[in-house]
Amino acid sequence: MASWAALSSSIVEYFEGEDFYRCGYCKNESGSRSNGMWAHSMTVQDYQDLIDRGWRRSGKYVYKPVMNQTCCPQYTIRCRSLQFQPSKSHKKVLKKMFKFLAKGEISQGNCEDEPMEPTVEDAVAGDALINKLDIQCDLKTFKESLESEEKNKGNSVKKAESNELIQSQNTEEKLGSGEPSHPIEVHTVPKPGKGADLSKPPCRKAKEMRKERKRLKLMQQNPAGEFEGLQAHREPLFPPKAKSNQPKSLEDLIFESLPENTSHKLEVRVVRSSPPSSQFKATMLESYQVYKRYQMAIHKHPPDKPTLSQFTRFLCNSPLEAENPPNGPECGYGSFHQQYWLDGKIIAVGVIDILPYCVSSVYLYYDPEYSFLSLGIYSALREIAFTRQLHEKTPQLSYYYMGFYIHSCPKMKYKGHYRPSDLLCPETYVWVPIEQCLPSLENSKYCRFNQDPDAETSPMSPQEEATHSEEMPKILGWEVSWFSIANPQADTSCNTPSSAPR
Repeated sequence: MASWAALSSSIVEYFEGEDFYRCGYCKNESGSRSNGMWAHSMTVQDYQDLIDRGWRRSGKYVYKPVMNQTCCPQYTIRCRSLQFQPSKSHKKVLKKMFKFLAKGEISQGNCEDEPMEPTVEDAVAGDALINKLDIQCDLKTFKESLESEEKNKGNSVKKAESNELIQSQNTEEKLGSGEPSHPIEVHTVPKPGKGADLSKPPCRKAKEMRKERKRLKLMQQNPAGEFEGLQAHREPLFPPKAKSNQPKSLEDLIFESLPENTSHKLEVRVVRSSPPSSQFKATMLESYQVYKRYQMAIHKHPPDKPTLSQFTRFLCNSPLEAENPPNGPECGYGSFHQQYWLDGKIIAVGVIDILPYCVSSVYLYYDPEYSFLSLGIYSALREIAFTRQLHEKTPQLSYYYMGFYIHSCPKMKYKGHYRPSDLLCPETYVWVPIEQCLPSLENSKYCRFNQDPDAETSPMSPQEEATHSEEMPKILGWEVSWFSIANPQADTSCNTPSSAPR
């Protein structure tokens, strides 16, 4: 990859000084601070090196937050896609999509109304937390019923002739005393509202009753000898289904076989956006209309604000050069749009960069009419699966970069739900598992995640690294042609991080 990238160099214009602008997350009018540069062209290896040091692109504008000064520190987050296992809420989204495609079923509410996954801290506990809550709830209900029963019985336990259920002590006392906790039962007809009638046979599930009827029917139809033969070999008439201990993979859930007469057809296409391919050019206007509806409905923009030129600068233009090395993915490296076609029309678009070691998510927009499909979560799962697919031919490409994780912004914490994932230490630039970072982030917005006191920090501080343009090639180890200007005239108003890319 290095020899291939050496054929070209990156050309950027550095913007001197720090930018102060309105934060797109906490809405602070001048709290967000970053350093930036305008990238005319950039190799995919150079951009890979940059995002591994906390940089991020928005259109052709490449920026890095001043982490210890900005109002909402933004930590680069990546998911280890090869070890990723979908959570229960992820499976719920995939099942919802399957039902919609297969039968046209539409769930009540939309993705904005649905609760997100549990908080990142609770997600670590997983099923154990849910089971614990269920047990606590059952114990509470059981205890309340015992207290009510003791109150109604009064002093009846002292009478030997009592026909009620007798308990010498309550359940919690018996568990601690070593005495048998089972009650002495007297089968009598209970008073109305006091429980099941023990003189009658217990209720049975409909499924069990159907099995019993079928078993009796088989006994009547088959000669006694045949049936006895089955019994002699102890072969059950209804053998239990074999259960696999292996959970379904992400690919199994996404590409589950649909019936022939499906209600809808979903197709995902990956088209190169820079330089624009013929497929991209043919669908650009339709894609823009989806973006416009998304901005108006989700971000409450007026109809005249999401212009075609703004859309082009923000989500279509890219400084990344298209590269197609022989050992790379079939589609090559660079910038792409992953289009989601439902019944012949675009309903969502994921803007992605395919880099030497990762698939980097840039932005997602979708038709608000289909928000009930939770397309934000669904597209992220598809992009993780796409990363794994690319890994099969390009082994070094194995990570899914989700942009920035902002612990202080509730709407951006969802990225921590895709496990296992790592956060980039803003001082030593090493990757640290997110579970180790969360306790520190609860105490402070800005944190150094690498707890090794002997670990070397960056050759320069994050501020010096961005403000000393002549040192940048030495730090990153790549050749760059620099055009440093004090007051750049380039229009970056629509490309600033306030647009809050994914």
